[in-house]
Amino acid sequence: MVGTGVFTSLGFQLESLQSGFVLLLLWVVGGITAFCGALCYAELGAALPRSGGEYHFIGHAWHPALGFAAGWVSSTIGFAAPVALAAMTFAAYLSAVYPGLSPTGLAASLIVLLTLFHAGTHRRSAWTQQGLTTVKLLLLLGFITAGWLFAPAPQPVRFWPSLPDVPQVFSGAFAVSLVYVNYAYNGWNAATYLTSELPEPQHSLPRVLLLTTALVVLLYLLLNATFLHVAPMSDLRGKLEVGVVAARWIFGESGAWLMSVALSLLLTSTVSAMILAGPRVLQVMGEDYPLFRKLARTNADGIPARAIWLQSLISLAFVLTGTFKSVLIFSGVALALCNVLAVSGLIRLRLARPGLPRPFRLPLYPLPALWFLALMGWTLWYLFQQQPWQSWGSLALFASGIAVWPWLKSDSARNGR
Repeated sequence: MVGTGVFTSLGFQLESLQSGFVLLLLWVVGGITAFCGALCYAELGAALPRSGGEYHFIGHAWHPALGFAAGWVSSTIGFAAPVALAAMTFAAYLSAVYPGLSPTGLAASLIVLLTLFHAGTHRRSAWTQQGLTTVKLLLLLGFITAGWLFAPAPQPVRFWPSLPDVPQVFSGAFAVSLVYVNYAYNGWNAATYLTSELPEPQHSLPRVLLLTTALVVLLYLLLNATFLHVAPMSDLRGKLEVGVVAARWIFGESGAWLMSVALSLLLTSTVSAMILAGPRVLQVMGEDYPLFRKLARTNADGIPARAIWLQSLISLAFVLTGTFKSVLIFSGVALALCNVLAVSGLIRLRLARPGLPRPFRLPLYPLPALWFLALMGWTLWYLFQQQPWQSWGSLALFASGIAVWPWLKSDSARNGR
């Protein structure tokens, strides 16, 4: 979860929101929304324990055509685009201290290198991800501690509410800024893409989803408060590499150089995690549809290497052709649509299949689901108004998956599937 979004979002948010309280409220609202989503997915994953995420949930709760469309979106941009964004951010941070390096070349090289690690063996893949995640958490805690203990000129930012904050909270700018926040929290559902590979998923999956989401909410609040505490808003506004800007105010130029390298290394964990999880959607689709059967094939260690390489090739295409902001909005809308269908599917399953065994049940049903749907719906409404091209493009991609499904169904029937 921790990666591109939290180290890039603040600069975009400051272009329209300048209250410390409102900016932190964004992360609180986004965190509550992510946690509610995790609660819903915990019930879905425990009741329907199979890899595939939204592809699996939506197909069972609504219709296989909608499930296929969600898988289509997940495999084309749901993971491939965030991989590209994280790699682009990695390159932006590293090229900030090594201007002679090509950002595009750095981003592409990182994707290829990590794909080689994850397309090999489970042991090598697990060691890579565990090691990178440990380093990431240590760097984050060190950065937060240094920001509050050693910042030479703390900023007079206000983190408590005041009357002028009210219009900002209910503005379109707040809703659109939630897109960046939701994107930063994206990944709270990643474990559901590997459900079949978890031990006792009916019990372990809810624990993984809820504990990690709660931890990330806390980390994000501390990180953004640290950014605002150490650096002026005017310096952060519109900047992609807000971590480097904040580090420069804490440590000076030499410290900023070191932190830029550290943060770029931190982002490798994010790229690695999505290269690991995303291709499992393609693998499950290959198990269900003959056209994608080759993507379901695994190597001698049970790794879907072909699916991993295909997703990475799509990510490379985003790196070579897309701008950061347009890719973020495009993928954010598509992912939100899939999340909305999955969470609303939980309510439908409660009504249509009350007898379905549910080892984990959503607390305070249906309130967490309704909160999630309301916040995501509000954000999508403003996105379609203010970012129509990317929003309608995402919807068109989803619709193309629905349009293709009848042909895939008949192809499955011909092949006896």
